[in-house]
Amino acid sequence: MKPASAAAALRVQAVLGSHFQVLEFDVSTRTAVDAAAAIGCKVAEIAKSLVFKGATSGRAVLIVASGVNRVSEAKVEAQIGEPIARADADFVREKTGFAIGGVPPVGHAEPPIAILDEDLRQFDAIWAAAGAPNAVFRLTPKDLSRLTNSEFADVKI
Repeated sequence: MKPASAAAALRVQAVLGSHFQVLEFDVSTRTAVDAAAAIGCKVAEIAKSLVFKGATSGRAVLIVASGVNRVSEAKVEAQIGEPIARADADFVREKTGFAIGGVPPVGHAEPPIAILDEDLRQFDAIWAAAGAPNAVFRLTPKDLSRLTNSEFADVKI
């Protein structure tokens, strides 16, 4: 692992400031399983960013979930008060500024509606994508809530 050097990872580092360090690996961290293997942590400690599309508003809906959890679309819809749809790669890039596989929870082109998986609160530290498919950063669940200005909720199946 090494400090961030990719342009997208450096953008995330700039948003995070000096309190966090974006790290790049020589291997992929694109999936929660890949990230956990590279970092040496549990898959559950990976804070994966999933982007959906608000079916009515057209806004990006960001769910930051534990790497082991599947997201219940019905629970998310109940939380935000509108149906959601799967977001394609073009929508994700347009709304976040990042490609699928490296979407961080911060620094999006347009502020999303965001919900955090309550299961992440059980960990002292978690790891999130940092803009590139081999970049991550370490933070606490409290940091995640503060950085995303979002609350924790039950979103898993």
